Amino acid sequence: MGNGMQSTIQGRVFKFGDNVNSDIIIAGRYLIYIEPEELAKHAFEMLGEGFPAKLREYDILVAGRNFGCGSAREQASTAIKGLGIKAVVAASFARTFYRNAINDGLTIVECPEVYAAVKEGDSISIALADGKIAHAGQEYSFPQIPPSVRKILELGGLANYLKANATTTGGA
Repeated sequence: MGNGMQSTIQGRVFKFGDNVNSDIIIAGRYLIYIEPEELAKHAFEMLGEGFPAKLREYDILVAGRNFGCGSAREQASTAIKGLGIKAVVAASFARTFYRNAINDGLTIVECPEVYAAVKEGDSISIALADGKIAHAGQEYSFPQIPPSVRKILELGGLANYLKANATTTGGA
């Protein structure tokens, strides 16, 4: 069910700064779409020529503080998933984006030390079960994902989690 969370995520990093706004992730005029592929065509396009195609060359987004701030648009995490991004690592996340990402099955990790350590194009490896990120011979810890949230991510999002745990009462 879904394209669930991997126990280890590795790949190349694209690095953003602080306060990446959900309006930058996906502009309001594209909120008519819900399909990840359609949203991905327009993800981060406000950043200029070459976006979002440039981001398809990367696997993991790394950002500073308050990633996903701004409007409470669910499509922001969907657009990121549509780009093929496997995870977002940030110093911190806006609360609504954080929950929307979990609901959408996008793996997110808070680890301020990684933001300071990586450069765009670097490779990192995220061991979700261990709460560790490996980069250039160094290891960085992050708070482990709670079992309830991990289950939602493993199943590819909240809708798949609810489907998997639905019980039929039989009859009306």
